[in-house]
Amino acid sequence: MQRNGFGHLSAMNKRKSCAHNVVKPSKTPRTDGKTHVQDEDEVDEEDGVQQDHSLSSLSAGDIGVIESITLRNFMSHHSLGPFKFGPNVNFIVGNNGTGKSAILTALIVGLGGKATTTNRGTSLKGFVKYGESSADIKVKLKNRGNDPYKGDIYGDSICIEHRISSDGCRTCKIKSKMGHVISTKKEELTAILDHFGIQVDNPVSVLNQEMSKQFLHSKSEADKYKFFMKATLLEQMKRDYIHIKQTKALTRDQVERQEECLKDLRQLFLQKKERYERLSSLDDMRQTLEELKKKMAWGLVREKERQVEQLKEQIEKEESDCKNEEKLQLCQNKVSTAEKRLQDIQMKLCTLLEEQEQLAEESHKMKEEIKVKTKAQKNQEVVYFRAENKLKQLEKEQCLLQERIHKISHGSGRRSHETEHAQHLKKISAFKKQLEKLETESSALNQEIKDKQQALFKGREEYDKLSMEEKNIQVSLEFKLKRKKQLMASRSNRLKRFGDHMPELLESIDKAFAQGRFVKKPVGPIGACISLKDPSLAVAVESCLIGFIKTFCCDNYRDEKVLQRLMSSYFPNGNRPQIIVCPFTDRVHNVQGRGVHHPEFPSVLDCLIVENPVIINCLIDMRGIECILIIKDHARARKVMQPTPPRNCREAFTAGGDHVYYNRSYTPNNEVLVKYLGGDPEAEIRLVDSELENNQAQLLRFQLHLSSVKEDIQFMEEKLRSVIRACKTNQQRINEVKASVTELENIEEAQAEDISSLEEDAQENELKIESERKNVKEARDELKNHEKGLMDINQKYKDVKNKMEQLSDETEQLKEEQVKAETVCSKLDQSMKVLEKKLKDHQTNIQAMRDELSIKEEETQDCKAKAKEICPVRQQVDQSARSIDVEITRLRQKITTQESSHGDKEQVIREYAEAHSNYKSKSSQLRDLRKFIDRLDNIMIDRQDRYKSLRRSLSVRCKLYFNNFMMQLHCCGSMIFDHVTETLSISVKPPGQEINNVSDMRSLSGGERSFSTVCFILALWEITESPFRCLDEFDVYMDMHNRSISMNMLVALSERQHLRQFIFITPQSTSHLPKSANITIHQLQDPEKVAEEE
Repeated sequence: MQRNGFGHLSAMNKRKSCAHNVVKPSKTPRTDGKTHVQDEDEVDEEDGVQQDHSLSSLSAGDIGVIESITLRNFMSHHSLGPFKFGPNVNFIVGNNGTGKSAILTALIVGLGGKATTTNRGTSLKGFVKYGESSADIKVKLKNRGNDPYKGDIYGDSICIEHRISSDGCRTCKIKSKMGHVISTKKEELTAILDHFGIQVDNPVSVLNQEMSKQFLHSKSEADKYKFFMKATLLEQMKRDYIHIKQTKALTRDQVERQEECLKDLRQLFLQKKERYERLSSLDDMRQTLEELKKKMAWGLVREKERQVEQLKEQIEKEESDCKNEEKLQLCQNKVSTAEKRLQDIQMKLCTLLEEQEQLAEESHKMKEEIKVKTKAQKNQEVVYFRAENKLKQLEKEQCLLQERIHKISHGSGRRSHETEHAQHLKKISAFKKQLEKLETESSALNQEIKDKQQALFKGREEYDKLSMEEKNIQVSLEFKLKRKKQLMASRSNRLKRFGDHMPELLESIDKAFAQGRFVKKPVGPIGACISLKDPSLAVAVESCLIGFIKTFCCDNYRDEKVLQRLMSSYFPNGNRPQIIVCPFTDRVHNVQGRGVHHPEFPSVLDCLIVENPVIINCLIDMRGIECILIIKDHARARKVMQPTPPRNCREAFTAGGDHVYYNRSYTPNNEVLVKYLGGDPEAEIRLVDSELENNQAQLLRFQLHLSSVKEDIQFMEEKLRSVIRACKTNQQRINEVKASVTELENIEEAQAEDISSLEEDAQENELKIESERKNVKEARDELKNHEKGLMDINQKYKDVKNKMEQLSDETEQLKEEQVKAETVCSKLDQSMKVLEKKLKDHQTNIQAMRDELSIKEEETQDCKAKAKEICPVRQQVDQSARSIDVEITRLRQKITTQESSHGDKEQVIREYAEAHSNYKSKSSQLRDLRKFIDRLDNIMIDRQDRYKSLRRSLSVRCKLYFNNFMMQLHCCGSMIFDHVTETLSISVKPPGQEINNVSDMRSLSGGERSFSTVCFILALWEITESPFRCLDEFDVYMDMHNRSISMNMLVALSERQHLRQFIFITPQSTSHLPKSANITIHQLQDPEKVAEEE
């Protein structure tokens, strides 16, 4: 509180506070913040009306007077000075424009004054000569005597240099007599001016033309009073007293507030004192606590040593554990076995494919042979049927002969022989003609039967071929309709390409992962996670990855089981997507040394764009995509891969889906379409629609053609059956006609011949029958042979077909085994990598344990060192560190409880001492402040009285001096001060008008007003102090008589105040001045002369 009071009161100790010293006959030292009042003796000195100039202990003109001034580029002058001023009276004489007023203006600016103080401008940049970048002012002050300012630093003179730039900036350098720069701060210049009592803004010290004109032409008595107050610094004293009163009021308010706080401090002090008096000792518990801390330190050492021993045992156990090495070796053996089995399967598959090719050729040959044998068999049937018919005819004729012989043998008359003979001949002739006609028709019908059978055979072959093609088109159409349905569904969701329930499955996976059921979220399907750099290779890449398109990847087996349960809700067991378990990693496998690098063709790995490293690593591990090339052309692929493939290349795929190995290749039976890796669904839908239209049109054409062919076949079959029936009917009629002819001829022969000839004919006919029977038998045997051969070749053809089907089944089975073997190899490779990683992790773990062991040993040593610092002797600890810590915590809580009720001894003592000190200090401060405020009240009352007395004294002295000076002009002048209304009235009566009541200065001439002003200034000079005084063109309006009187008055005053320096600026001649060593005249040359000299 006292500090705040002092802060407010110390504000009056500024430069302006020197107003108390202005009216004293000698300068007094500045007061510091601890001195608040002046002694009674100092106040008594202020009351004196007369000044004793002989009391000064300074040498004449040695403290604060101007030694010289130099100007460069200031106002309109290129260079002025240096002007060396005398210690007493100095006249600066010159015509207008020679730089008189510039010197006075430079003096104000050079001593830190503002531009407005000079009344010659509003900004410093206006003082820089036009066309120049800066102006320089150099003012040198004397610093000699008994009270110099830092005489050991500055010496006998202080040089103040100012530089004003064209933009209005001012820099200051304060130099010593030797020219060394001592300071560049404004505060230092202010301190120098305070020390010397120089006030450049006080018109008593420096009165320029404008200030003089304002005083002469001022009509306001209040302005004159303010001029008097400002010149005597009474105005500054008045402001200081007002500030002190305000500060005193604030201090009193703070004292009242602090008195309330003092009550709280007293209450706190009494509480602390009571706790201090009631404090009991806790040394025993603290001693026990220290002992426990020692045991705790060595207990920690013991536990650290135990940890080191356990860690050593673990390291030995891990080093002796060879389980991972054994598993890795076993896995390597399994990999070798699996690779060998895969090679065997590939060799068997190659052998089976070769056998299939051979059987296909043999089947083709057998098919051609079956056609030939079938034709031969049918021809033989015709031969057999003809022989059989001929045999039947002969047998019939033989029967007729036997009947005739029998009739002739039993005797029959020759009755009506001639008539019957003529009839028989006529009938025989008619039958023969009919027989020729029927035989001709029979030959035509047989030929027609052969032609229709051949046409029917060709029609059936064409029908079978068309049916097969129709079936293929139907299958392709169904596939494309299904594909279109998938593509239509994938418009809204691309995942539906991989199955209708795939989006729902992925939503279930996201939901399960959000619920925390997965350790790491599964990734898949793989086909949805990849895209292609070149869309034209989609068929090749899809053919390569067809077994992994719908596959999901899991980080661990626990996630696999969760995913299997989710899949079971959407997919049947046989159609569930594959799941591959592989540890997830953020890095892609390094395949730099084992991947294929071809200058022309990319690998599958190079064709893929995959953001997730897990997908790439899975395809590398399971499919080996870094070792598979993509070659668009099939012929080019075979040329590159066979017989020697590129380095690290196992297989290749073409743009059409062909699969090429180093020793074989597979071509798909049907056209392969992009199913999963297509780019734009709309474009694919348009393509599928176009293909569907083509297939449907093609299917329609085939169906129409097939229907037409079927109708043709049915028509040909009907015709063939009709012709066969006609042929059989015709053959029957031929047989009947032949039999009738034979019968009639036999009758005629029987009649014409005797029985012996008939018997001979019968024997001959019997021989023919025997011969024909042999022919029939031979034809039948030949037919049987043809049928047996045809059956044999058909059986062989069936056997070959069965074998081909068997080989196809075996091939498919081997392909499945190959895929399984490749999968097993991939899984074993993955398992081997996992085991290698485990082995590496095991070794890394051992190394980490060793590192941890070294750290633990270091920690043990550090712990020992710290324990020795706490207790040099090792303690025998029976308890664990945890139990000791529990006991320490319990004891600390107990001590804390005791300290909370009684308080820590040192803390209580410290708090008691602090409370006592605060209370005592605050009470002392408040007591001192109250005393200070009371004393300040008394002092301010006394100060106000003294201020009024001083003001009255100065006004009386000013009146006396003014009247005295006016009398020298034979004028009567008076000054009336009204301190209540703060006005100053000056009345001047010219010579001869003393009786008149005229008192207005406006009735005076210009010279008389100037003389009156000089008298007023001289009166103020008599009652104030300053090291130097400047007066600018004081005699400009005076006549020679008034000027002479003014000059004499000024010179007389300067002789009386020989300790002060006077600088008078006048344009008039100074030739009438008396010769004196105290007077220095500076005559300025006219500008024209200066120009001529230059």
